[in-house]
Parts: sequence; structure tokens; C-alpha cells
Amino acid sequence: MNGHPQRDLWYNELTLSVNGMVRVGHLDIGFESDKLRDEFNNQKLLIRRRGQRRAKKIRQRLDDLRAASTLEDMRILPGRCHELKGNLKGMLAVDLDHPYRLVFKPAHDPLPRKPDGGLDWKLITAVVIIDVEDYHG
Repeated sequence: MNGHPQRDLWYNELTLSVNGMVRVGHLDIGFESDKLRDEFNNQKLLIRRRGQRRAKKIRQRLDDLRAASTLEDMRILPGRCHELKGNLKGMLAVDLDHPYRLVFKPAHDPLPRKPDGGLDWKLITAVVIIDVEDYHG
């Protein structure tokens, strides 16, 4: 990779209803590699490589990310968006089909932090998709 995440051209702008308010989503989504971007932007290829069930979940989670204005919006949506620990610290994940997760990282340098040092989800407006993993296995 040339140091820049591969931008996603597949998603249309979506809306997300949060507490009765409609927000226009604009979370930017990039990909760690061209191969992953191509796979996630080609439904037939995604199904062939990941299976029908997982491909559907991947699409749902990507749609949720794209609809979010910031990562904070993901807290109220299905998929249990959460920060990872240990050797995956600095990355986040959303649930797919157990035990698989869609793993991504904020695309900010420096990372937005709260005064206590934690990641400030309200300021994250771009992410890079890393991969689909079973990091518990």
C-alpha cells in the first residue's frame, strides 16, 4: 500500500435515525488493501469468498458504518462495536457471525483522544477496514 487507505466507491450516502433525528451519514471508509476493497465491493466475489451468511453481515456492518456520522453512532446499532485489547489495541471490531468480526481502525493521525486518554469516538469520522477475523481462535 502507498500509505493511503484505499477509498470505497461503492456506498451511497445513507441516513441514520438516531433518537428520532435523521442524520446524513458520512463516515469515510477505506480499505487496508486493494484486494480487500475489490472483494468488499463485489457482492458475488464476497459471497464466493465468505459465504452467503457472512457476506450479508459484512454488507450490513459496512452499511451501518457508512450511515454513521461518527463512530459514536455505532454504539446504538447492532453489531456490538467495541475497542480491541492486547496485540490488537488501537483497532475496533463489530460482530458478524460468531466467532467472526469485522476489524477496522480509525483513519486519523493523531488519533482523537479524550482527556482520560481513551479514544474519542465522537471525533472519529474515517476508518480503514483491516479484515474479517476470528481473533479468539
